[in-house]
Amino acid sequence: MYVQKSYVLKPNDTEKKWFVVDAQDLVVGRLASRLAEVLRGKGSAQFTPNTDSGDFVVVINADKVKFTGKKWSDKRYYWHTNHMGGLKYRTAQEQLTKHPELILMNAVKGMLPKTSLGRKQLTKLKVFTGSEHTHAAQSPTALKI
Repeated sequence: MYVQKSYVLKPNDTEKKWFVVDAQDLVVGRLASRLAEVLRGKGSAQFTPNTDSGDFVVVINADKVKFTGKKWSDKRYYWHTNHMGGLKYRTAQEQLTKHPELILMNAVKGMLPKTSLGRKQLTKLKVFTGSEHTHAAQSPTALKI
């Protein structure tokens, strides 16, 4: 009797591609879910959940993203200073003026696995606020969102 074995992807068997995404006028959540899918490699035929098989993504114009509804004033980004009573927050509008790249980074981070593999996959996301990026040497191709 023939038993078909499932394919297990090894980390060295993947060839990482580079993509560039223009985030201008795109909704944050919808963009982040697509970026998380590419970072994990779920679109490839050889997807293996326990292997880093995703591609690199460069996001430009991250300061021109959009939210739906009243999220600019109601959404809050929390962090702790590690001191007593040190819980701080910023609204999405304040976060856009101080650290606009963190809006997209936090959204994608929440959609990746909460493991060491997810942290490794998040390092393949490069976010830039302007229309220029420093990864031209990798010759990234445009990713349609």
